[in-house]
Amino acid sequence: MPVAEPTPTQAAAFTPDPRLVNEDLAPAAERKWKVYDLFALWMSDVHNLGNYTFAAGLLVLGLNAWQVFSALLIGFVLIYAGCNAMGRIGQRHGVPFPVVSRISFGVWGANIPALIRAVIAIMWYGIQTYLASVAVNVMVLAAFPGMKSWTEHSFLGLHALGWASFLALWLVQSLIITRGMESVRKFQDFCGPAIWIVMLALAVWIWAKAGWTISLTTTPHPVSSGEQFRQWFGAIGLILATYGTLMLNFCDFSRFAPDYRTVRRGNFWGLPINSTAFVVLSVVVTAGSVEVFGEAITDPALLVARIGNTWVLVFGALTFAVATMGVNIVANFVSPAYDLANVWPQKISFKVGGAISTVLALVVTPWNLYSNPTVVNYFLGGLGAFLGPLFGIIMLDYFWVKRGRIDDRALFDATPGSRYHYRGGVNPKALAAFVPSAGLAVVLALVPYFDSVAAYSWFIGTAVSALLYGLICRAERAESASAEPVDPADAVEV
Repeated sequence: MPVAEPTPTQAAAFTPDPRLVNEDLAPAAERKWKVYDLFALWMSDVHNLGNYTFAAGLLVLGLNAWQVFSALLIGFVLIYAGCNAMGRIGQRHGVPFPVVSRISFGVWGANIPALIRAVIAIMWYGIQTYLASVAVNVMVLAAFPGMKSWTEHSFLGLHALGWASFLALWLVQSLIITRGMESVRKFQDFCGPAIWIVMLALAVWIWAKAGWTISLTTTPHPVSSGEQFRQWFGAIGLILATYGTLMLNFCDFSRFAPDYRTVRRGNFWGLPINSTAFVVLSVVVTAGSVEVFGEAITDPALLVARIGNTWVLVFGALTFAVATMGVNIVANFVSPAYDLANVWPQKISFKVGGAISTVLALVVTPWNLYSNPTVVNYFLGGLGAFLGPLFGIIMLDYFWVKRGRIDDRALFDATPGSRYHYRGGVNPKALAAFVPSAGLAVVLALVPYFDSVAAYSWFIGTAVSALLYGLICRAERAESASAEPVDPADAVEV
């Protein structure tokens, strides 16, 4: 559905409600993010141990390299479309995710999707920092074997070396992110390409060891055609669920792009092109490990260790740690910093929200969370199932119900009767669509009986929420067709 383009209007003087705005939540004053910055953002988000292991694991489950390539290419194209849609909203209005959520959930109701996204991000921020510290531990022990004594005693579930590595990385990330979004941009510009150096070197090494012949049509664990078909579709569903987090709040980044063409081009090079290339390289390297070692090694750190050179291992571990910090900052820091700022804009800025997030990520002792399957699978998995319904409602509301006719100033107006005040600041229609669709998505994701469709919980939740919301809002859509378009270019001055 085409989005109405703004037409100039004579705007009256407006003072935003201080309970809804600060300089971080207001429309972006500077638009410095170029194509490369968005491209590097996706490199930072994709180039990590988790995505390598995910892609390599598909080979072990019974898909061959070409099947993995085709499944993930389709998945990344769908993510590309979703990020372009959310990116258009962010670029057009210049506001972050919690403010965008006010359009569909209300000026106060927006805290519901914002806090759901924040809790997930904070938990994973801590877990990813811990995983990066594990790579640092490997590097330190390889370079200084005498430090093994630091691993013999533990406190709160983590040994002394683990504490030292974790706190070091925690501090480095804190220093970067508390300097604001410009610092985040510069850091991810570096992190994104870093792991390509190791991955390309690893691919050349394993290819040479395999005699320059690696089969792309075989799998170490052949399965039936029916099972391959199920795994192929499951891979598409899982990749959508994995990137549904960043897709939901992609407007946090696109708001800094100078135009929508920049968003599309950055996403194109970062998603269908770069992301697919990375996972294909991951699968090729894993297939090579089968040829060389007789087993599929799905952890690149373990494969680097097979090279047998201490300094290669040190360099590889350091690179993996830097890459993990990159994805952590992009996917798990920016969102809660804005989300917490939205709760209390007068007291919590982006930097303060980021500081709160980092402290909470330490307090929850993420190594204990990661080692607890119940927490990871049920708590974080359950919350993650909410993200699809949120995306479905926000997208349908903006592009179909309201037809892109958004009053930017009303996003910062809590006066009863204002456009996004709805009922007590909350949109009951959005909640009526969200609650049942989120409940369905959680059941499909977590109940063992539905294991066969668990991989599609994000997609099903998105579709069901959009369908319900569309049915509930049919009359509102008809009204929006005759409404006068507003000018989203009107600045909200803070």
